[in-house]
Amino acid sequence: MSEQVALITGGARGQGAAHAEALASAGVHVVIADVRDEDGEGTAAALGGRGLPVRYAHLDVTDEQAWLAIVDDIEAREGGLDVLVNNAGIIRVAPLLDLNMADWDLIQRVNATSVVLGIRASAPAMIRRGGGSIVNVASTAAHRGAEGYAAYAASKAAVLAVTQAAALELAPHGIRVNAISPGGVDTPMNDDEPPGGTSADAPLGRRARPDEISPLVVYLASSASSYVTGADVLIDGGVTIR
Repeated sequence: MSEQVALITGGARGQGAAHAEALASAGVHVVIADVRDEDGEGTAAALGGRGLPVRYAHLDVTDEQAWLAIVDDIEAREGGLDVLVNNAGIIRVAPLLDLNMADWDLIQRVNATSVVLGIRASAPAMIRRGGGSIVNVASTAAHRGAEGYAAYAASKAAVLAVTQAAALELAPHGIRVNAISPGGVDTPMNDDEPPGGTSADAPLGRRARPDEISPLVVYLASSASSYVTGADVLIDGGVTIR
């Protein structure tokens, strides 16, 4: 993977930072993008200090022009784009009757619309490289009901639908599109959830560490998964088999 270039959204911390470390450790040149500039610069500096090829770039994933600009910048500086990890996301927990519609709209834009914008901006660059891999981060929330998670679950269900459509449309161009559906992951984003979140009853009895999710991202980004597209891979400690 040493000749590949990857863009990871929401890469400043949590899962995104872990995915950056894993991909960079495999030799991929990684651009982590986020709106948390201080965290992002710190993560890039820490990984770069270990000799890993990682840099940080600011990106508001809800801004179409910003997407086009960052892809243009990556093509100019890194020479092309091979992998996109649509990892950026937010969560708000509230019963439907108490849900603020501004929060609903924001969750859909950050979690779902950003995936569409990312694919639209990145696919032409991948086509110019002869193909690529897109990994969309969904959630077990798209698979099982949970009180207070209607907005989040709806956004992640949309990610799965977009993944399948994009896989069909981009296959002729050599671009594979897959999703992963983690259960609860121990990251700062989940600090806003109740204890245990949606994984309180996971058979393995705990949330995942981010570095337990990252090997799956590396696999889907690499040629080892060359015949995998349109898939949604659960990585959830068994929570969806309850």
